Amino acid sequence: MPMLGLMQDWPLLCHTMLDHAARYHGTTEIVTRTVEGPITRETYAEAHLRARKLAQALERRGVKLGDRIGTIAWNTHRHLEAWYGIMGVGAIYHTINPRLFPEQIAYIVNHAEDSWILVDLSFVGMLEKVADKLASVKGYVILTGASHMPKTSLKNAVPYEDLLAEADGDFAWKEFDENTAAGLCYTSGTTGNPKGVLYSHRSNVLHTLAVNTADAVGMRAIDTMMPIVPMFHANAWSIAFGAPAAGTKLVLPGAKMDGESICELLTQERVTITAAVPTVWLAFLEHLRKTGLKPEHLKRVVIGGAACPRAMMEAFERDYGIQVFHAWGMTEMSPVGTIGSLKTREASLPFEGQIAAKLKQGRALYTVEMKITDDDGRELPRDGATFGNLKVKGPAVAKRYLKDDGAEILDEDGFFDTGDVATIDPEGYMQITDRSKDVIKSGGEWISSIEIENMAIGHPDVAEAAVIGVKHPKWDERPLLVVVAKEGAKPTREGLLKFFEGKIAKWWMPDDVVFVKEIPHTATGKIQKRELRETFRDHKLPTA
Repeated sequence: MPMLGLMQDWPLLCHTMLDHAARYHGTTEIVTRTVEGPITRETYAEAHLRARKLAQALERRGVKLGDRIGTIAWNTHRHLEAWYGIMGVGAIYHTINPRLFPEQIAYIVNHAEDSWILVDLSFVGMLEKVADKLASVKGYVILTGASHMPKTSLKNAVPYEDLLAEADGDFAWKEFDENTAAGLCYTSGTTGNPKGVLYSHRSNVLHTLAVNTADAVGMRAIDTMMPIVPMFHANAWSIAFGAPAAGTKLVLPGAKMDGESICELLTQERVTITAAVPTVWLAFLEHLRKTGLKPEHLKRVVIGGAACPRAMMEAFERDYGIQVFHAWGMTEMSPVGTIGSLKTREASLPFEGQIAAKLKQGRALYTVEMKITDDDGRELPRDGATFGNLKVKGPAVAKRYLKDDGAEILDEDGFFDTGDVATIDPEGYMQITDRSKDVIKSGGEWISSIEIENMAIGHPDVAEAAVIGVKHPKWDERPLLVVVAKEGAKPTREGLLKFFEGKIAKWWMPDDVVFVKEIPHTATGKIQKRELRETFRDHKLPTA
């Protein structure tokens, strides 16, 4: 028999993070641009009380351990309170992406068997269109007060503030095992139906502790964090947990994600750290360039969800003195897997060398194991050049999908195949070269569509770019560059191809360029390459 430690059995439960914030950072603010319009302020102590009131009210309505409660909402104080209130009664918050098609929303609500749905004013009309298909839903909580309550056909609809007014907050969080389910988030479903990833209290707490280390997001009590990444995107990168755990002031942008609105909040609230996908930062940087403004207090920007273009990173770091941390992960990983913070050797390099290192997706967090393999599962060398299938394991990585959709998802060593193709260098920096289904196979070699796209974004006339493989009679596939021009700009095929000269290998050079008004995106903002491949399936390359 091993000798066991003599330490307390203190379960890792998510509500303990809000407990900590209320007890030790009770006066720290949560600032929200509400859906109704005005900016509101509350403290962590007030949020803690309101979350307990919600838990109390939900329990009175029959919500119990293991029930799924849907949320369709922006980043606001009410959505934050809802997460903790739902988890505190032993139920499971189920974040629903409002950018999904109505049919997909109906599918995931029914698949999850949500019993109640909390919904922002913005999405009431959308829910009304599918409500008759939502068999398990007993009622709806509209995240507003009585004065803004809309007339709605949603059954048993009640304003959130009225629900809280029914309770006094004299409520003790329920007690249960730390492996109890806490949250549910569905994959974006680019192929087939979305799949449910079910987080536990333990996995959420461990993931939060890993994300909040100094070499990762590293929020502190003296920071002000504005999470622009939505709470309906894979736990908002753990910021809704990490900020209370650290006592960090939160600034929640609500529904207004345009460059001007974001810049206003960043400046007004002296935000020091923020996080979002690249498309948000394109609009933000454009606003800064047009207005000449400079966010004086902003020190760190976390960029993930898609590869950060070099031009974007250089603009933040060189023009505005803001550190960029490139991140990578996925819904199945809770979601953060790597952060691009520099080690001593890379940090001592000249600016260009530092940027080259930061453009990689970064190093694995503690709690994440990572490897690349060939198609037969054999591990490949970590030499920074060999491409392989990226696989991960850890205490915050999914082992199955809800209701076992797709059955077994781990290999014989317990690793999850991310579907990404990547390299890992000797220092541990990982770089995504493509999704396995998007990599271009030309003449027996692989071409990274992501690297060409990021290069194209650096052209002054290009607003957005995508690269897909198009059939070629000799080479199997060749790259086709699809471009959205900036407003008023008129880039040419010849000019773009000349722009690439000397920047990429000649055999990676796109064989053709097409210009479109817009590029299709998934509900999570990623380029929908499957649709692009269908659109340009019969495109004739000039080299064919």
